Amino acid sequence: MKIAEAAEETPGTATDPYELIRFENVTKRFGDNTVLDSLDFKVHPGKHVTLIGPSGSGKTTILRLLMTLIKPDEGTIKVDGEYLCHEERDGKLVPAGEKHIREVRKNIGMVFQQFNLFPNMKVLRNITEAPVHVLGLSQDEADERARGLLDLVGLGDRCDAYPSQLSGGQQQRVAIARALAMRPKVLLLDEVTSALDPELVAGVLDLLRDIAHTTDITMLCVTHEMNFARDISDCVMMFDQGRVIEFGHPDKIFGEPEQIRTREFLSAVR
Repeated sequence: MKIAEAAEETPGTATDPYELIRFENVTKRFGDNTVLDSLDFKVHPGKHVTLIGPSGSGKTTILRLLMTLIKPDEGTIKVDGEYLCHEERDGKLVPAGEKHIREVRKNIGMVFQQFNLFPNMKVLRNITEAPVHVLGLSQDEADERARGLLDLVGLGDRCDAYPSQLSGGQQQRVAIARALAMRPKVLLLDEVTSALDPELVAGVLDLLRDIAHTTDITMLCVTHEMNFARDISDCVMMFDQGRVIEFGHPDKIFGEPEQIRTREFLSAVR
């Protein structure tokens, strides 16, 4: 199967040859279980890619690899032209040091299923902590950026609230603002509505739609919200047993999937 490419199925756009994300022959195992099996795919800048498939098919593992929460057993990952978990020394690839990993990872932000806010910090500080200590912004610069993002997510009046004083949907909005505060080139979204009460899901998805449609940020999204995936995606990748079995424009994947396994999965989740 050819390398899954997030630009080639997008109609009406020129293919940018530059690859913002590149997985090459990536394999990840947990004990005897191969979660990703020689995975190859690439994502071009500004594209929105949604990963779908049954639980355990490897989707979230891809996001965790990009965040370096885990490392591949085989293969390489590049982000913005730089190896993520490797470095080139004397013409050879060797495991990367923490300094190199931190530098490349600055380009990546992630919003998790659980909000993971610091409970002892007010909303504003939750957002400014990383820009100050990782990016080296002054407190005034970080505060200004955070207030603008809180306005964007509809929480401009909650700067001084603690996470415990917010609803689940509001906490997830703060988590989105926190990820965006790092000005990442890539935003990873891992089932960001799965921990929310049903009545809060629509508001968070609408916010993410707005971000997708009004910014040039590259998105890699794992979700079971198929309507949301269809709305925001340039490319949908269907995973099964650690492999991409089908990929393409959402109209193709959701309207005329080629693989029986894809049709079965979509029938089950709709």
